[in-house]
Amino acid sequence: MAIKFGGDFVVKKKRDEVYDFLTDPHRFAPLLPDYQGLTVQDARRFTVKVNVGISYIRGTADVNMELDQADRPRFALYKGQGKVPGGSANITAGFDLGEVPEGTKVSWTGEAQIFGRLTSLAGGLLEPLAKKNVQKLIDGLQTALS
Repeated sequence: MAIKFGGDFVVKKKRDEVYDFLTDPHRFAPLLPDYQGLTVQDARRFTVKVNVGISYIRGTADVNMELDQADRPRFALYKGQGKVPGGSANITAGFDLGEVPEGTKVSWTGEAQIFGRLTSLAGGLLEPLAKKNVQKLIDGLQTALS
């Protein structure tokens, strides 16, 4: 099952500041819904731990992420893999930063491909919950960057 996300927002900060924030997992990872912890391996790789739960399937997910592409201060793309209760997930998340008179326009995209029993057990709950959590993250990013 693939779930795609995307959108944009504008913040008053300069593009360099926004880029630095979005490429520093110590700064953005705590904004993830149900965040539990972060382990940084090096400048490009980190593991984030989050609580996950849909219906009666609950547990902790360890998601290994890597900053796969980076073009400072314009673009970055993360790729990751995680094990979740009842399955696994491949994740991509990227952003383009553009200068606008108000500050910086953040255009973001993402995709989660979810595999395993979770997709059949969770039924139609998976996509709405994922979109809700992504929106919580985006709201948190906007607030942190304001």
